[in-house]
Amino acid sequence: MDKKVIATKKAPAAVGPYSQAIRANGFLFVSGQLGIDPAAGKLVEGVEAQAEQALDNMGAILSEAGMGFGSVVKATVLLASMDDFALVNAIYAKRFPENPPARAAFAVVKLPLG
Repeated sequence: MDKKVIATKKAPAAVGPYSQAIRANGFLFVSGQLGIDPAAGKLVEGVEAQAEQALDNMGAILSEAGMGFGSVVKATVLLASMDDFALVNAIYAKRFPENPPARAAFAVVKLPLG
């Protein structure tokens, strides 16, 4: 199998034993991104800022792999509360203005780093 680790300092380092992304057999698999500011190493404050930062982090990883948001075919959005869905969805829509990827979005009990 053709497998290559993709990593950039423009996105936060993994918070566990995983890679930011793996390119394998022509596909790119990007790990979930939190709203962590890579320069500060801390979670930014507020749902809107966290959504923007998480997408910025994803964009940095895609860029490192020579791709962009237009290359994404499947996404999963995890929310701490479905009450934040409309706000996060509006931010997400700005990154995928045309031909958005297939997507699942749901609330979870707990996310890493709160």
